[in-house]
Amino acid sequence: MTSPAPLPSRLIGAADRIPDSLALLRGPSTGRVSLPVRLAWSGLTEFDVTDPRQRLTLYRTLLDCGQRDDIIRYANAGLWRRDWPRIKRLTARRLVALWERRIPELAG
Repeated sequence: MTSPAPLPSRLIGAADRIPDSLALLRGPSTGRVSLPVRLAWSGLTEFDVTDPRQRLTLYRTLLDCGQRDDIIRYANAGLWRRDWPRIKRLTARRLVALWERRIPELAG
């Protein structure tokens, strides 16, 4: 009996999903964000970005499942920058490193 092939890394293509700059992020700084089912197929689908816990869940979902255009559309540059220290504690180190290489201001 052969062992199953290992699953591909979820980081494949991750660098391609990172915007070139935080300035591109144009999501709301207040109000609610409703994600399409392709991004939020279980659990919350609507997030109040003024609630830090919901916003963190939203941004983690975008990191894990979102494409570049999704991140640009739904994430707010100022909130992303402010929340980055919390986001990076809950995210794979390799993904954090990719983001900080692409957007060095996050590493500071």
